[in-house]
Parts: sequence; structure tokens; C-alpha cells
Amino acid sequence: MHKHDLEGAHRLSQSLRWPHRQQDWDFIHRLGMGFVAEADDTVVGTIMCWSHGSEFASIGMVIVSQEWQGHGIGRKLMSMAMGELGKRNIVLHSTDVGAKLYQGLGFGQTGAICQHQGSVFGTKLMALPPGERIRPLGSREDAALAALGARAAGMPRATVLAALREVAECVVIDRYDELIGYAMLRRFGLGYVIGPVVAPDIERAKALISHWTGTYAGAFVRIDVPASCGLGAWLDELGLLQVDTVTTMVRGEPPLPDGTVRQFAIVNQALG
Repeated sequence: MHKHDLEGAHRLSQSLRWPHRQQDWDFIHRLGMGFVAEADDTVVGTIMCWSHGSEFASIGMVIVSQEWQGHGIGRKLMSMAMGELGKRNIVLHSTDVGAKLYQGLGFGQTGAICQHQGSVFGTKLMALPPGERIRPLGSREDAALAALGARAAGMPRATVLAALREVAECVVIDRYDELIGYAMLRRFGLGYVIGPVVAPDIERAKALISHWTGTYAGAFVRIDVPASCGLGAWLDELGLLQVDTVTTMVRGEPPLPDGTVRQFAIVNQALG
């Protein structure tokens, strides 16, 4: 996949009513490696992969045109991406349609991601314990951000977070000058997306999310959260309704967070 393929890739995702803008394709393409399938100079299949250090990777944007499904294109694209990633443990998020293909390639289910979206018109700000505050990320806190992200995800996040810093706003929870949580917001699809969200517990995660829903009250917002994180009912009550669920699958060993901090919302379903 080259930069000149992105227009065709965008048209393909639009045909399936995926919300990605051309700019969203540009962002994820800069971070990774992709392959396309073509027929008569038209992009009919896509896949992208990203390395997260030497041990982990993710695969996403696996799309095959409806007219070309059933011809083995998805399997061929997966084979090419997996060959590019080598022996890394690979994480992906699968629809029900793709699960059979991935299972046949050695992927097993480890969880699920729930997509919530909507507009929030009234947000009650969540109180934090004494000594803690929400503030913008400082210009010299990239290393602390990357370290916290790696602890929460169980794999390196420095490259992804550095790229997000160029397109996203970021706030952190500061506890006596120690960074203990963060949440990013950026333009995506039909409006904005909140993620990643990292915090030591669910109450602080709610405080971070409430900051952004309050700041962008009335805007269309999306957030993708692990099904096991405990935020689902609260997000629904807030006005961010669950609209879809995808399965988290891993080939190899899953990443292991350190347990003291959790990822309550992912970057997106491709990057994790």
C-alpha cells in the first residue's frame, strides 16, 4: 500500500459505511505497513499492520469488496501481513464475519470491544481525590506518557502516542506532580473520538471521559471500550450508546498489563 492507494482504500471503506475520513487513513498509514488487492486498477481489498516493539503487533483495516468476497483475497492479505510481522504476537479486532478466517490462522478470542457513540448535552464533572487534578499534558511529559501507556497496554506505545500527540488533544490526571492517567481526543469520522483512556480505576476513567464530553458538549463522539471495563452502562446513560461489538483476538501470547493501571478506551480498533 502506497500513499496513492489511500484514495481507493477510502472509497472501499466508504462502500461498507465505515466512518473513516481520508485523513484517518493517512494517519494510520504513516504509522504502519499495508497491502492492497487490485482488480482493473481498482482497490478491492486492504489490510494494514503495525509493529509495537519487537514482541507485539496489530492488524486492522481488513476489507474486501463485497463483489470480490469468497475468492481467497482476505486470506492472501492476512498471509502477507503476518509474513511482514514475523514472530510477533499479533492482536486484532474481528467482526463476526471475519472470525472464522482468523481462527483458521491460529487466532484465539481473548475479549471484546464495545463501540459507543452519540452526543452528550449535559455532563456532570467527576470529583477527584485531594491532591489530584485534570490538566493538559505538558510539553516535556512524552516519556512519562509512553511509560504509563505501556504499563496499561502491556506493550510499547511510544510510537503510537507520539503520532497521536500531533493530531489529538491530551489531558492527564496529576497527583502531586505524578502522571497517573490520561485521555486523548481527536477528530475522526463523523465527529470526534475519545481514546486512549488510561487510568488506575474506573472512577478516574469516568472523570477523564467526562472532561471531554463536557468540553465538546453536543458534538458527535465515539469511544471504543473493553467489554470488561465496567463503563458500558454509564456510557449509555451519558448518551454514548453501544452500537456494535467486535471480538479481540490474539495469535501468540496476549499483552499483559501490569495491573496497577488499565486501558479503559483504545486508540481505535486497528491500533488497539
